[in-house]
Amino acid sequence: MSDRQKVALVTGASSGIGKEVAKALIAKGWRVLATGRDRARMASAEGEIAAEAQGGSIEMLRADLSLIAEADRLAQDVAARTDRLDLLVNNAGGMTDRLEMTAEGLEANFAGNHLGPFALTQGLEPLLRQTAAGAPAGSVRVVMTASDASEMGLPVDFDDMQNLSRFNPGLAYCTGKLANVLFARALASRLDDTGIVAHAMAPGATDTPFFSNAPAETRAHTDNLSKLTVAEGADTLIWLALGEEAGRSSGGYWEKRAPRAPHPQVDDADAVARFWQESERLVDSVRG
Repeated sequence: MSDRQKVALVTGASSGIGKEVAKALIAKGWRVLATGRDRARMASAEGEIAAEAQGGSIEMLRADLSLIAEADRLAQDVAARTDRLDLLVNNAGGMTDRLEMTAEGLEANFAGNHLGPFALTQGLEPLLRQTAAGAPAGSVRVVMTASDASEMGLPVDFDDMQNLSRFNPGLAYCTGKLANVLFARALASRLDDTGIVAHAMAPGATDTPFFSNAPAETRAHTDNLSKLTVAEGADTLIWLALGEEAGRSSGGYWEKRAPRAPHPQVDDADAVARFWQESERLVDSVRG
């Protein structure tokens, strides 16, 4: 199996960091399945990514990962297209300027940043495990795009993970990004005996369309920041996906290719276990 073409799924690859990761993988000869929401941006990105191909290939798939049904459908679609998955890049996410509920009754920001990717990873876990069974330990990976905002907010309230009783956009974003780091830690524990590794990273403020839906006060702050190029913002994520060192540990939180101290809640094993349980409960409440 190890001699066969490697396969990755990269979410949020129609622009920004996700597109940069897809380009890096296809240039290494990977088969890349990539997601986006806007068909015009997807088509444009597909052409740009394909231009980097060195024996690799790109397939763009439309999915709105703020909807659990779409995340589940995407997992089924991927499993129907390939019998292996060497890399899952949970990169899609966003920021909102208001409280918005999805058609499934979930808070849209938390659903898009965490619950959808959580459901997608659940659906793809059998394929990841199957691939890892025939691959060197550490070569099958799940990596998350988090943010240093994960360090800035309150701990996740497991009785109100969506912050519905205390909602504000800044808190919602910090909670969603802390969820990415908690998810990497929880997944690392869950997959400890499989050889699959999981990591999260903070890219830093990057010059992408990411901030376009942010609250006005956030944009006022971020508009004046010195931003990284997209290539700089994607560098650590690509390194976590492909670098040898990243395969020798699991559950880490990284910035600039170096370990970074996470929110204290991430180092609380009981909190990490409860986080997984409550994430499952919310997702299952939608699945029925």
